Amino acid sequence: MKKKDIQILLVDDEPDILEIVGYNLSSEGYQVITADNGVKAVKLAQKHKPHLIILDVMMPEMDGIEACEQIRKITDLEHTIITFLTARGEDYSQMAGFDAGADDYITKPIKPKVLVSKVKALLSRYRDEEAGSNIVKLSGITINRDEYKIEQNGEERSLPRKEFELLSLLASKPGKVFKREDILDKVWGNDIVVGGRTIDVHIRKLREKIGDDKIKTIKGVGYKFVV
Repeated sequence: MKKKDIQILLVDDEPDILEIVGYNLSSEGYQVITADNGVKAVKLAQKHKPHLIILDVMMPEMDGIEACEQIRKITDLEHTIITFLTARGEDYSQMAGFDAGADDYITKPIKPKVLVSKVKALLSRYRDEEAGSNIVKLSGITINRDEYKIEQNGEERSLPRKEFELLSLLASKPGKVFKREDILDKVWGNDIVVGGRTIDVHIRKLREKIGDDKIKTIKGVGYKFVV
């Protein structure tokens, strides 16, 4: 999918944010639609069906949390990526955002280069889904889902089944924060009764093998694959 075909809905009640962020995203070649409150955001999301929605949390009429909940109820938007704009250190907003169905968050004050990089990482999942391939290449790592193997820096290695499935899940949606309960459900399912420490141990082993910088811990929530 080409950048000019990708629509981003940017929602914030601060005109400066809309102007600066909108300019940076447009300069990258994306189609940018803007709204200044949650009510307009839901209507525009339903009308344009954007690939990515960037939502501020604190807004008049309808805040970002409620807007996210409303958008997640719209069938046609179930694959739309939603990321929140939150002030640094607002743990409550971040937790509430994930509970409402957000994929990730971007902290304010916004740095244009960091924002563009984050947007590219979030949108990279569309490339993977379109390719329909069982071979995923991200951040110098090739993940072969058919053979349960990975390749990094020219070195091929096999991973234990659960470690591979955990890595494959996180890498399936780069930048998306997977909650611990979702990881347990998708990787371990009903196989055995496992605790939260099981995830931590597998994450530690993965980091030892692929590097500490590939998987980020989101305190109190879960983990995400960093691109």
